[in-house]
Amino acid sequence: MLPFFPFLLVYFGHYWWKHNKKTSLKLAMDVTTLFLIISVSALFNLTFDSRFGFYLILLLLLIAIGLIGSAQNRMKGKVNVQKMVKLIWRMSFVIMSLSYLLFAFIGIFKYIFLTMS
Repeated sequence: MLPFFPFLLVYFGHYWWKHNKKTSLKLAMDVTTLFLIISVSALFNLTFDSRFGFYLILLLLLIAIGLIGSAQNRMKGKVNVQKMVKLIWRMSFVIMSLSYLLFAFIGIFKYIFLTMS
């Protein structure tokens, strides 16, 4: 449930090994995204009493792949799969980080209000 520990571990470990902040940040983001997807889907399921969290995230990722692939095809006439996957994965990190914080706060407030009433 705490996906930011792998982020810190990978970032500082890679930075200590390679001494490059930019690549350390990118690698930490890439590794943490998987943990964020799992955590956000679990928080979604707990917050909304659902079993649809992981499938919703997967659906949104597939829609994003389709939209960005289509935009690449229209603009350049071909799809660069490697660029598209990197873009989706890094955008997922940002969106999942915000979603994690949002669902964590919603879950905390929901727990507080349920225990008070």
